[in-house]
Amino acid sequence: MTATAALVAATPALAQDGPPPSSTPASTLAADLDKDTITVAVAGAYLTDYEGSNDYRFVPAPAVQATISGYNIQVLGNRASVDLIRDRPGPVWDLQAGPIGVINFNRQNNKNIDDRRIRALGERNTAIELGGFVGIGKTGVITSDYDKLSATLSYRHDVNNAHDSDIWQPTVAYFTPLNVKTAVGLFVSAERAGGGYARSYYSIDGTQSLASGLAVYNARGGWKNWSVGLAGTYSLTGDLLHGWKAIGGVNYRRMLNDFADSPVVSVAGSRGQWLAAAGIGYTF
Repeated sequence: MTATAALVAATPALAQDGPPPSSTPASTLAADLDKDTITVAVAGAYLTDYEGSNDYRFVPAPAVQATISGYNIQVLGNRASVDLIRDRPGPVWDLQAGPIGVINFNRQNNKNIDDRRIRALGERNTAIELGGFVGIGKTGVITSDYDKLSATLSYRHDVNNAHDSDIWQPTVAYFTPLNVKTAVGLFVSAERAGGGYARSYYSIDGTQSLASGLAVYNARGGWKNWSVGLAGTYSLTGDLLHGWKAIGGVNYRRMLNDFADSPVVSVAGSRGQWLAAAGIGYTF
């Protein structure tokens, strides 16, 4: 669900950057940029059965994004984070740092997996991944004083002994308001996972091979995937900082190295996967 969270995160986050001051309504909105806002959204996401699958299903993807006294709080599907460095309004540099937590449901329930070969490999325990992130952003880069370019690096470790491993994730994102009602965002990301993650989800031992028909495989840690996504939001009532809005986006993920070469992906799944999400949110 990491990609799902990224898509749902992108669109409510755009409301925090605000619109260009090119008209009287926009100028009024500019005065609201340092005020507290909360965006609540729910989307339907179309994503793969498991990480590396070529089968798809629909899942709900709720999201809450809040800016309170300059601090950003996100609860996005299976992911939560808090930026403990206070933001300042205007075209400024923005330092970011804080805790992050992810509940990883990958292959946790065979009822959600169509491929009988993957079901035969057995279910995995739910992974609780806790860690932190650091980053830097710049508001007022290309299109106006309100677009934003940011780069972050997050680290998570499974504390539930599901895969007992680390995940590093660098992300670069660019968000820009097009007017007082519309904003778009583009992001690229990658993940590097440890050996425990590779063994838990992508290795196949002799017993599993006999049960599934997939070849024995010993996966090693390393760069797991890269992804690129596009997201947008359009205000149905009010503007980017107030009222109802439609949200949506699309993401492409490409598996890499031992993760891509595993029969879990190369035989039973696909090295490339698409994800799409669409929904509605309200900002107040």
